[in-house]
Amino acid sequence: MGSIALNQSKIEERGMQYDRRWMLCNEKNEFISQREFNELALFKLQLKSIGFAVQYKNEPAFDIPFSVTGSSEMVKVWDDECEAIEYKKASEWFSKILNFTCKLFYMPNETERKIGEQYSVNNEITSFSDGFPILTIGQESLNDLNNKLAEKIGIDRFRPNIVFSGGNAFDEDNFVDFSINNMQFKAVKLCSRCIMITINQATGISSAEPLKTLATYRTINNNVMFGKNVIALQTNGFVQVNDELKLL
Repeated sequence: MGSIALNQSKIEERGMQYDRRWMLCNEKNEFISQREFNELALFKLQLKSIGFAVQYKNEPAFDIPFSVTGSSEMVKVWDDECEAIEYKKASEWFSKILNFTCKLFYMPNETERKIGEQYSVNNEITSFSDGFPILTIGQESLNDLNNKLAEKIGIDRFRPNIVFSGGNAFDEDNFVDFSINNMQFKAVKLCSRCIMITINQATGISSAEPLKTLATYRTINNNVMFGKNVIALQTNGFVQVNDELKLL
């Protein structure tokens, strides 16, 4: 759905607190996203003290708590299957607005979805993300791209968790170990991009850009790369705007 810009966030085992602990699925309990349903970009989220307020166009806002309890079912995100709990009241709300049957699931603390073994340091886990807890991108990388585009785009197209300023374009490509607020992180894999980044997050309309332009100079092994996937080696601290990112 829509993204949320934060001034600070707690870093937990699965990444940023509350991040991607909820997932919308089809009738077969398989995840759906803006890749197939661009209109999901029009669901705007607001972080409140007890959960998320979801707003769709002029519909009344719908509140979703940070967690729910209940019996679990198996859900599928890419090739991973894991246990999650359906919030049926929300499933009905989304189904009505989207005009097809869908379900909203919560990932409870008991569910441990591990990242790829080749990228793991201490058996790290993630939420319902594509594959990693944290994505970081340098502002200079976006600036470099925007200099090549006829129409500039925002960082929300790429859905990063951490954006840093300074340095040169694509410095993050070479990141390995770094720290923020005395917490250590490890950058483990370049992020390959899909048609998701072609969807205007304000309108839900897709176009060829910026994938078309990125493909001309950011293609590695037939994959368009933008951003670096990261795991946290230390958790339960906070990162906030204006913290210093130190390369180790």
